[in-house]
Amino acid sequence: MTLSFLHRLTGRHRTRSANRQLGAVLAFVAGAVNAGGFLAVRRYTSHMTGVISGVADDLAIGELALALAGLASLLAFIAGAACTALLINWARRRQMHSKYALALLLEAGLLLLFGLVGAHLKTLAHLLVPTAVLLLCFIMGLQNAIVTKISQAEIRTTHMTGVVTDLGIELGRLLYWNRSTVSDPAHYVRANRDKLFIHGVVLGLFFVGGVVGALAFKHFGFTATLPIALLLVLMASPPLIVDLQRD
Repeated sequence: MTLSFLHRLTGRHRTRSANRQLGAVLAFVAGAVNAGGFLAVRRYTSHMTGVISGVADDLAIGELALALAGLASLLAFIAGAACTALLINWARRRQMHSKYALALLLEAGLLLLFGLVGAHLKTLAHLLVPTAVLLLCFIMGLQNAIVTKISQAEIRTTHMTGVVTDLGIELGRLLYWNRSTVSDPAHYVRANRDKLFIHGVVLGLFFVGGVVGALAFKHFGFTATLPIALLLVLMASPPLIVDLQRD
């Protein structure tokens, strides 16, 4: 039963419920990595709005080195998203069951690499902190592109601006008072409760993941990446096993 659920979660045959379940789990992962990563490198790496604004500010005040660092973070995020697209299209041409699972497996490996980098962060901070930031940005771009591709851009997991905006729109519709005299159904305002629910779940799990990630990093340090990486490996394994058995 568990293997069947995991295969449905990350396999190539998609359903809307599976997309949403995967999005919810990955929102938790993104929240945990983002919050834990901030404690490690003092940077949030899951969203690029602040990074781009920071680059503009740094250029305006003549801080060229900081602007270049921000640009590198942006490029790392883009590279992560591009890597997901390459993996999915490569696997699709080969009709692999693991076309989405491959990116999750890569993310797990990179999280373990981040843990190894972090273990030596204090001794080589000038070299490893920038490396860790770029690695986290790449991971976040990689993950966000997975759910974006799977759900046809309905769900995002690494940044909450769009989620909160959509949540606010649907709440506004829910609270809107329709006059009883409205005769034209086109003018009747209805909230999309289904959309309201999934965005609420994604936002809630991102927050819970952030709390769990921050606490885990605070108490266990960089070994906190291990359970997250194992979770991703567990989700990616069923379709990968099917492809290995087929070969």
